Amino acid sequence: MAVPYWRLSGFYFFYFATLGGFMPYWSLYLKDSGFNAGQIGELSALLVGTKIIAPNLWGWVADHTGKSLRIIRIASFFAVLIFVGFLIAHNYVWFAWITIGFSFFWNAALPQFEAVTLFHLKSQPHRYSQIRLWGSVGFIATVLGIGWLLDSQGMSVLPAAIAVLLALIWLVTLTTPEAHAVTHETDAVGIMQILKKPEVLAFLTVYLLLQIAHGPYYVFYSVYLKQYHYSTTMTGGLWALGVCAEIVLFVFMNRLLSRYSLRHILLVSIALAVGRWLMIAWYADQLGLLILAQVLHAATFGAAHVAAIHLVHLYFGRRHQGKGQALYSSLSFGLGGMLGSLYSGYYWELMGPAFVYSIAAAACGLAFVIAYLLIGLENTQHPTSLG
Repeated sequence: MAVPYWRLSGFYFFYFATLGGFMPYWSLYLKDSGFNAGQIGELSALLVGTKIIAPNLWGWVADHTGKSLRIIRIASFFAVLIFVGFLIAHNYVWFAWITIGFSFFWNAALPQFEAVTLFHLKSQPHRYSQIRLWGSVGFIATVLGIGWLLDSQGMSVLPAAIAVLLALIWLVTLTTPEAHAVTHETDAVGIMQILKKPEVLAFLTVYLLLQIAHGPYYVFYSVYLKQYHYSTTMTGGLWALGVCAEIVLFVFMNRLLSRYSLRHILLVSIALAVGRWLMIAWYADQLGLLILAQVLHAATFGAAHVAAIHLVHLYFGRRHQGKGQALYSSLSFGLGGMLGSLYSGYYWELMGPAFVYSIAAAACGLAFVIAYLLIGLENTQHPTSLG
């Protein structure tokens, strides 16, 4: 069966378009709604914290039923339904409960769709980056569009704009065909046997640390720029620049994967992340260095994430692909994102932004050491030869 390229790409486009409304502007919206830094950090932690449970629950169901697309459609529908509550919520308690309910379903969709995409690609997993790049295009479109919208209409329109994007995610899932893992696979390796392997534990720890480091970026980067009097449009432009760099990387990712091992790509990405967070920590008043830091997003998120998707595909096999993608998502974006949101929220006003981003750089330094010592990827196949 032919790969449904545009329908798979459409999901990534609208999913990351929604993130383009969240990441740069949601913390500004919360601040505009009267919440302090600690509360913003807590609400952001709740948003990503459900990834610790939700992806694993839905991943287990998907692997046992073989109905990944049905789960994605249900999750996407309830995500938009619950999110509409933000249009009428006004106090912290309501914001917290709606965040928990919405994100429980929202965080279920992407890991399962990653598995669906790889099932459709079968023996061509190296084509993943060609599909995933449309997510980056969607992110840029909404970062720029919503930035302009908020400058002209005010912060109050943000929940309605995000609700529309969530509805479009659900609609595109209705057009995407189901894909199934190979049912005659004879590999009897259990999930716990996989998780006991040192390289798998190291892989999960490294990505946990990388997402702890990204926490203050996702939660407070826009607030940080506002302190230096950058406009909302300029802030959106810097977010968009990072994702533009990511798109360029995705275009050339096949060539990189054919020339360099996943180990090499991962180590270089982590090393560049250390430099990126230090630049943001200490040179936010210098636009040139901020631009350079955003260009490095291609490595610190883009290349690192592509490497992770291939590593999950390699480590967990087809039989446990749904659980593997869910575990990667829950421990990195879930637990890591929650810890990053919490520590940045608590220390933002107490110790200052420079301290918070320096801790992010230190987390990446530790991740580099673990990856260098324990992830022996030089003995694995290149992704272009994986089936």
